Amino acid sequence: MSIEDDLDAVFKALANPVRRAICDALKLRPLTTKQLCACFEELDRTTVMMHLRVLEEAGLVVPVRKGRERFNYLDAMPIQAIHERWIGPHAAAAATGLHRLKQGLEQDATEAHSR
Repeated sequence: MSIEDDLDAVFKALANPVRRAICDALKLRPLTTKQLCACFEELDRTTVMMHLRVLEEAGLVVPVRKGRERFNYLDAMPIQAIHERWIGPHAAAAATGLHRLKQGLEQDATEAHSR
């Protein structure tokens, strides 16, 4: 699987609002599947498990069995990869553009003031 395929899987997983909510629930600490199901009372256990499977396949959730319980850990590294590939470069370009705009406006203001 290529890096682009990995990123596609992450985008696809995060495209669903329930899966984003599961990731949000896991941000602070790992939760058991039972605890996650309690967070999403409107969904049955099978549906929560289906969403967890998609998140696992995208590398966003890492399950760890401890006895009879399955703890789900958020792995933010795939999100970091998206940031590095898509957000970071665009943010840098936008910041550069804003800096140039600011310089141009300041220069125009200075020229207008000196007239």
